[in-house]
Amino acid sequence: MTPHPPARIRSVVAAPLFGESPKGGWSAEIRPEDSIHAIIAVHTQCGRIGHGSVFTDGRLVQAAVQVLEPLWRGENALEPERVTEKLHQNTFWMGRGGTLTHAISGIDIAMWDVLGQVAGLPVGQLLGGSYRTSVQPYCSVLMEEPARMTDVIAGYRDQGFRAFKIGWGPFGRALDTKLDEAIVRAAREAAGAGARLFVDAGASDAHWPHGLKWAIRAADMLQGYDVGWFEEALKPDALEDYVELRRRSPVPIAGGEVLTRRQAFLPWLARGAFDIVQPDVTKVGGISEQRRIAWTAQDFGVAYVGHGWNTALGLAADLQLATALNTDLVEYIGGSPYVDGLLEEPFALDEGGNLAIPATPGLGVRLSREKLARYTPDPGALFG
Repeated sequence: MTPHPPARIRSVVAAPLFGESPKGGWSAEIRPEDSIHAIIAVHTQCGRIGHGSVFTDGRLVQAAVQVLEPLWRGENALEPERVTEKLHQNTFWMGRGGTLTHAISGIDIAMWDVLGQVAGLPVGQLLGGSYRTSVQPYCSVLMEEPARMTDVIAGYRDQGFRAFKIGWGPFGRALDTKLDEAIVRAAREAAGAGARLFVDAGASDAHWPHGLKWAIRAADMLQGYDVGWFEEALKPDALEDYVELRRRSPVPIAGGEVLTRRQAFLPWLARGAFDIVQPDVTKVGGISEQRRIAWTAQDFGVAYVGHGWNTALGLAADLQLATALNTDLVEYIGGSPYVDGLLEEPFALDEGGNLAIPATPGLGVRLSREKLARYTPDPGALFG
């Protein structure tokens, strides 16, 4: 059989998104004009263009793309796993896990998009097969004071969502356990008894004030509200505390969104720190790395649900991973213009509150040049 001609990479473009960045609930709150996401375009000599997403300040991503240029220029975009590993292996000395790894994530996603387009197959099928045609999105929103929390959840419930995650905001930070419980109670009542509800403490925030004992008490409280998992309940480096929390918690423990590359996840999986592991495809090293982490987690008996506080392209990658890995949930930021306002055909819930997994070649979504013009100064560079 004759090998397929290579799709040589001639350029990689990073476009920062500005103007309507959603709030993060962080102590140093994100401003609308801040850049926390970037769109990547991989242009090939054969004319194919793949797109990806990065969860990092887009100006840092632009610098990283320049640093990486000697490694990606002229490479074959039809070999995403090999090229991505080349980028990782040749940048150890610069420090792995930060901006370079994040930028590599977007390049990897874009190369998978190119490969799918050339092969005429959706990325999920290229990753091993399609276990499902749709998946349930959980609407990810910030925690609010109880009355406001009720209104927020009710609004998204009316839009058709049947699963919700509430996170960050005053939970834990107000140093008021009664308020913490009132927020969760309001969310559960608004969501309804049949809805899935998850809670994210957001302990990767700066100067998180609590430790293991608080997390254990909070987990005990959450059990009474049928919470599906307790996420980021401890500081990101507290491995031993996570192991103990998982042992003692009556609700499943989730985490891992700040970890990058598969090697960083191994001690957490081997020690049994998580019930659910949550790598972020737009930070961890892309689709290639996300799949490896999910497979490893499966071998340790740990569930995989990707962290997806990103863009429409990040969500598209998560959907393709969901069908290939038979994952029953994806994260969907409620009300983010970078999820709802970038595509020619925006995502839409079906009658059951699920999202169809795109079955067209590549990631299966198309960016809108006109819509992108609202958020980045040169959207044309993403299209050729």
